[in-house]
Amino acid sequence: MTRIICIDAGRAEIIAKCSAHDIPISMIETLQSGGTRVVLHNAPDAALLGMAYGDKVMTGPVTRMAVRFRHPE
Repeated sequence: MTRIICIDAGRAEIIAKCSAHDIPISMIETLQSGGTRVVLHNAPDAALLGMAYGDKVMTGPVTRMAVRFRHPE
């Protein structure tokens, strides 16, 4: 079981749902392919969030946004 879940919903909605269910978020990002990728603290929390979203859980491949870090000069 994984602690990462991709959901076909916006960041604000997911943050509110996690708050309502007392599920802490480790990291959240908007996906380039649509939807949101959420990293939770543990797999049971991911399973709980998955049950809350049902068929909005994305099961196929997703495209993440490229992140490029800049080093200070």
